[in-house]
Amino acid sequence: MDRINDNIQCSVDTCAYHAGAQDYCTLHTIKVGCCDPQPTSCDCTECASFKAKKGCGCR
Repeated sequence: MDRINDNIQCSVDTCAYHAGAQDYCTLHTIKVGCCDPQPTSCDCTECASFKAKKGCGCR
């Protein structure tokens, strides 16, 4: 496993960069993206660095 980045908390355990038993990311940095051209809430944002784990069943 890559080194845990304790500056980036993450609870998405289906991501290839999730730190396993700990809710952190293993990437050095992440990119935050938008689902909406003019976001007005957290629901309109996403982690654009997300990569599904192999075999997780994600689309």
